[in-house]
Amino acid sequence: MKQKEVVQKRRKIASSLPTPEEVLRGSLLERTIFHRKGCVRCESGEGHKVWVLTVTYPGGKNRQFSIRPEQREKVKRWLDNYQEWKRKMEEICELNHALLRAEE
Repeated sequence: MKQKEVVQKRRKIASSLPTPEEVLRGSLLERTIFHRKGCVRCESGEGHKVWVLTVTYPGGKNRQFSIRPEQREKVKRWLDNYQEWKRKMEEICELNHALLRAEE
């Protein structure tokens, strides 16, 4: 592949990256919480469904963020954007490797 082709392909991928303002790293989990006492729902074993964003940091530290139900779709979209961002950045890196070997 020629340098010009590699640069054009790289530029095309870069222009299709999701906006950085809508990228989020982590995992979205649905959890069930139970109150200690006084809640009919919890006493029946049903509990309360909640959404949690969990993020792992270097050193194995985890942080969890409670997500309101109306935020769930936005968080899912931002997490998907992060995965797309990672995939496209890997493609760009591979093109940069090719660029180092490409014909002028």
